[in-house]
Parts: sequence; C-alpha cells; structure tokens
Amino acid sequence: MRPPTHILVVNGVKVRQPVFVIAAPHSGADLVGRALKRSSGFHVTMGRAAVARVVYAFARRPSIARSRGAHRVLRDVLAEAWQVVPDACAECGATCKDAGGIIGSGPCVASRSLTRFGDAGPDLLYSAPVLLQAFPDARLIQIIRDGRDVVADMLADPACLAWFRPHMLGEEAEFPNPFLGVRSAEHRGLWNDMPAAGKCALRWRSAVRLSATLRRELPAEQLLTLRYEDMLASPGRAIGAVSDFLHAEISTIALYGTVKPKAGAWRKRLSAVDAELVEKVAREELGRLGYR
Repeated sequence: MRPPTHILVVNGVKVRQPVFVIAAPHSGADLVGRALKRSSGFHVTMGRAAVARVVYAFARRPSIARSRGAHRVLRDVLAEAWQVVPDACAECGATCKDAGGIIGSGPCVASRSLTRFGDAGPDLLYSAPVLLQAFPDARLIQIIRDGRDVVADMLADPACLAWFRPHMLGEEAEFPNPFLGVRSAEHRGLWNDMPAAGKCALRWRSAVRLSATLRRELPAEQLLTLRYEDMLASPGRAIGAVSDFLHAEISTIALYGTVKPKAGAWRKRLSAVDAELVEKVAREELGRLGYR
C-alpha cells in the first residue's frame, strides 16, 4: 500500500507530477534529462552527490529500499537537491552542468519560473518503487537501448567498471541483487570469474527486466517507454511523445545538439568474444526487445 500523498513545497512551488528519467547505464537517460533541463519551467537534477548516495545505497542493498522510511529519505534528499539557492550547482557533476549550460556554481534556473521538478540521475531505475511511494503522482520516462551498444559504452567507462570489483559481491551482499544482475549467492563465484563484458550484460539484462515489470504494473499515463534508437532516428517525434506525456513543451534542440553514438556501433567496438558473451547472457531479452 502506498503512503498517503505528501504535499511537498520547494522554492515556494508545490511539487506535482515530478518527472524521473530511468534507464540502464548508457541508455540515454542523460539525453532526455538534458531536453527536460533546457525546457521552460523545469528544474531537473542529474547525479547530485547526495541523491546518488541514497540511490546507490538502495540499489546495492534492496532491504534498505524496502524499509519503512525509505521513501521519506529519498523525498527529502530530492527536495534538497531541487532548492534554488546561490551556488546550487556547485555540487553537480559535469554531466548536469553541461546539460544546463552552466559555467561556475549556478544556479541553473530561476525559482520564479519553476513549475515542474525532476531527476535523471544514473541508476535511478533501481529506486523506482521508492520514488512511487515518495511521489505517487510521479511520471516516469524509461529508455531502452540495444544491450550490445550499452555494453560497449560501459566497457569504456571506468565508473561503470568500478562496480565489478570482487568486494561488490562480498559476504554482506544481498540476493537477488538486481543492481549487478546476480540472482543468488551460489552465483557469486561465477560472477567474480566472468569477464567484464559478461558483467555488463548482466547489469543490462537485469535493468530491462525491471523496466518490463514497471511497464506491466504502471498505467500509460504514468510511464512512457522510449527506444534510444528511435530518439536518434527521429528526435522530433521522440520529444513530441515526451511533450504529450508530460503535457508540456519540451525542447527538441537539446537532442539535436548532442554527440550520440550510432546505433549498432557495437559491431566495431566489441570484440567477437565479448559480443558472443553478451548475446549468450542476454539472448532472451535482446530477442524480446527486437534486437537481432
């Protein structure tokens, strides 16, 4: 049962239908976050350190996310991140500052213009149930991308690879572990011995399974699913769908103005061995999603 609706006021504005962009790593959440961030009336954060700490705590230890006060913790840390004060952007990472066109410490928005809030931080997907408890009227935009292209990008990202150190599945680890895609403690040794490409594939597989669960459970007015490849091919149509979903005018220019890898680049970026391993690990999900 969801908790009763909490009236949250930030910068003198009631938080109504906040928007959260969720996806597997390197699946395009940053692109949609950028588009929202550059749209009139929106204040969207991306990877604020305090929010990330909570999100990763929930991701690595699902029992924390299921605790009674988890939704209040997440709501409070987001409310703090959404405050528009001097030096508000000082804690933001490079991705968020770049998306907002900020040089210096901000703030990136004017409080008098705000009507909507949101977050497109990394790995927010794993906090989706808590977000829906904290904000029962939240709007979620989830993005799906070919897992082979995702793995190619993850292998080139030291921050992603850092999660694959052996101690991440130490004796204190909880199972099933959706964040790393490991179902039981019996698979700990297999995971430790698996090449990085396989671990990346497990993360993607687990993420798209979580996305599929959300799609089954949430009504269409609360969840929009986009394909990364469609965003590349038809940015105007993709952002049009976002605008209709949010009943707001969303900037398309942000998508046109970013450098994006081409769909199918994994064919040149992944070794034959890595590509074979990814397809072995995630064959069912790749097929179900139409990635042949």
